[in-house]
Amino acid sequence: MTLGEQILHSIANEFRDLDDSGKMAVACFRLVLAGILGGILGYERESKGKAAGLRTHMLVAIGSAVFVLVSQIDQSPDAMSRVIQGITAGIGFLGAGAIVKGRPGEEIHGLTTAAGIWMTAAIGVAAGLGKAATAIVSTLLALVVLRVLCHGVGWLHKDPNSSTGPPPPGADGAGASTRPTD
Repeated sequence: MTLGEQILHSIANEFRDLDDSGKMAVACFRLVLAGILGGILGYERESKGKAAGLRTHMLVAIGSAVFVLVSQIDQSPDAMSRVIQGITAGIGFLGAGAIVKGRPGEEIHGLTTAAGIWMTAAIGVAAGLGKAATAIVSTLLALVVLRVLCHGVGWLHKDPNSSTGPPPPGADGAGASTRPTD
């Protein structure tokens, strides 16, 4: 075997993970599904003017699916567990960066964004594992939480002595509200 043939053979071996069209189709479907589902949640967040929007959610979902797909190729018994643990920890750091706490007495911002990023990673894991129905149902449930429940929970914070809702932050003279917002 010549040097050129050795080099080509070595490069060809780098593509062994998707060595047939069936594996390639499955991997592409799972990655595209993760991207679409992450994009749906990201679009919802971006349409509300949140910092973590379409691209962030798509990248989180696709990245989570890639980690899972790669660990499936290795097929060691503990690999999947370690990969999911790593995704969870890594997304925790990303989510922590989305949470902003101002000075004492100010509202906390970014909790829902952080939870949405975490949920998007879980959806990416489900898509990467080939659990398409679970990934789709989870996305729909997350949309219900983000779209529908945000309108329905206003009554929880309503001031019982007022017909207009909760008092504005600092209206009672005690300082700003510490109720988390996002």
